[in-house]
This record gives sequence, C-alpha cells and structure tokens, in this order.
Amino acid sequence: MTSSTQHTDPDRPWLSILVPVYNVEPYLQECLESVLQQTERLPGVEVLALEDGSTDGSPALLQRLAARWPGRITPMQHAHNQGLSAARNTMLDAARGDYVWFLDSDDKLLPGSIAALQEIVTAHAPDVVLCDFQVWRDKPRLKHRLRGEMHRRSFAGPANRLLRDRCAVLADMLMPGELHAWSKISRRALWSDGLRFPVGRYFEDMATMPLMLLRAASCYYANQPWVAYRQRASSILATPNLHKALDQAAALEAFRAAWAGSPCAGDARVELALAHQSARNFIGAMRYIDAMDDASADKRDAITRITAHFRASSPMTPEALCKAYGARGWWLRKHKLQRWLRVGEIA
Repeated sequence: MTSSTQHTDPDRPWLSILVPVYNVEPYLQECLESVLQQTERLPGVEVLALEDGSTDGSPALLQRLAARWPGRITPMQHAHNQGLSAARNTMLDAARGDYVWFLDSDDKLLPGSIAALQEIVTAHAPDVVLCDFQVWRDKPRLKHRLRGEMHRRSFAGPANRLLRDRCAVLADMLMPGELHAWSKISRRALWSDGLRFPVGRYFEDMATMPLMLLRAASCYYANQPWVAYRQRASSILATPNLHKALDQAAALEAFRAAWAGSPCAGDARVELALAHQSARNFIGAMRYIDAMDDASADKRDAITRITAHFRASSPMTPEALCKAYGARGWWLRKHKLQRWLRVGEIA
C-alpha cells in the first residue's frame, strides 16, 4: 500500500465487502463464492453478510457457508426485516476496512476484480474507484449482446488514471445514470458524519452515491466489468408502484441541495448532468403511473408531486433543459421529455 493507505493495525483489513441478504437462497452461494474464491490468496479482505429477516432458506444457508469458510465470512443478522438501506447501514457501522464495496447478494464479482482493485489502490490511493459491469441473464439472447450488456459503462469520463477534477467527475458519473452502489468502491472515511442510505425508500443508491462522491477529492475509473448484475423479474425496477415512482422522482433532491452549497455549485457540466438525470427520473416515474386509471384523483395528485420533485431536483427548468438538448442535437431526449411534460399537463 502507499503511505496514504497504510494501516497502523496489521489486523485491520484494507477492504470490506458488504453483502445484504434477504430471500436470496437460490443466489447467495454463487455470490459469496465469487468473492471468496478471489480472496484465498489476497489477504486483508473482510466479508460481512447481514441476514435481514428472510423468510426462505437464506439464514440457514448463510450459516452453512460461514462454517464452510471459517473466519472468512462475518455473518450478521437483523431480528426482523428492515430493508436494504438499513442492512447496508448496519454493515457500514461494523466495517473495518479502509475501503468498502457494496455487493448485492443476487449479483457476483467477476474473476480478477478484487486483485485489479488492489492494484489501483496500491498505486494511486484514490478516494473512490468506479468500475463497469455486465448484465447477467439466465437466458441471454443475441439482442442482449447487441445492446452491449456484456460491458456496460458506469462513467463517461477518462479511464485508468487518477482524476482530481471533482466537478468533472460528478458530471461524468451523473450523465450515464448508472448510480448503483456496487459499481463504486469508496473510502470508508467518506461515510463519516452520518452519511447513510435512506431507510424505507426505494432508489436509495441514487439518493446516496452522488452525495458520497461529492465528498471525494480523487477518483479512478477502471473501465472493466467487475460486477455481474443479475437481471431478474422480481427486481425493484421490474415491479413498479406509486411509492417507487415518487421515490425515484425525489431521489436527487438532497444531492441538488448539497451540490448548491459545494465548490461545484454553478458548474455548467454538473448542472446539465444533474438536470438530465432528474429528467430521466421524471420520465421513469411518469411511466410507472401511466397505467393508473386516467380518471383517478390519485394519479393526478401523483403527477403533480412527481413534476414538483423534478423541478426541485433539477437545477434547470424543463424548458431550459429542452433547449439545451436541442442545442446539442439530442433530439430524442428532447422529444421524450416534451412528451411526458405534455402528459403531465393533460392528466
């Protein structure tokens, strides 16, 4: 390790991998094996797995896996289900590593990812390391390959070098819209002063990861897929409802407020990227409720609230954003936004 990541305690790990466990019996073993097979010859990695009140066989499986790898998995437990955010927060409180990596228990790490991370940390000691991912389907088809699902980028900026322009990093992280926690490995110190995932809300990654990155003085983007993200029918994004729509629409409000008080306030790159992601959230939320009864008062109220969240999240008005889209030749983006703004007006 470089001097900036040296431990005073030789028993303290350099990396904590945090795995929340809830009703994932069919996937849990593959997830943990993908980690532990890589750490057999890489000391200094702790694996925390928190069982969050599952109703399937996940608790017993986790105990068997912990017994199979004694001392290499730290099993934790909530007495009852508290949700993904609470599980991650509890593990953050218990983590000892210099860096933390969130991994969902139905996903897996791709071979060589931890070694590649260690090389970057040793050579550059960045506050945050960003990685790419691949979409993992049970039955992949040619159309999925043609969509580029074997390698999805999480960052729009330069790769394989240390980045210190915080505003550019924020813009290049926001623009692709890949705001998941598991593609961002961060110094645990960035989570001090109470930064945690919002309990009881959906789109918790989107609400939290930009706030974490706002604290980072340096970043390194490794443009390789390190995570296999499992696409399954029961995922949060695949089962929309009104609660999820409203949480999506509001996800970036706290970040906009924090950004406005930061050194990057007013940066045109971040302004456009944040407005663009806010528009994405607006469109996604509007699609969630589009199937509701057109005469429903709940639907009209939801549209009003979603539109208000859009304006509270975006540093640009919808009209200014449409103009910016047009100036850059982003006609499809402009058309989509205008269409859903019209839907909101007539609902």
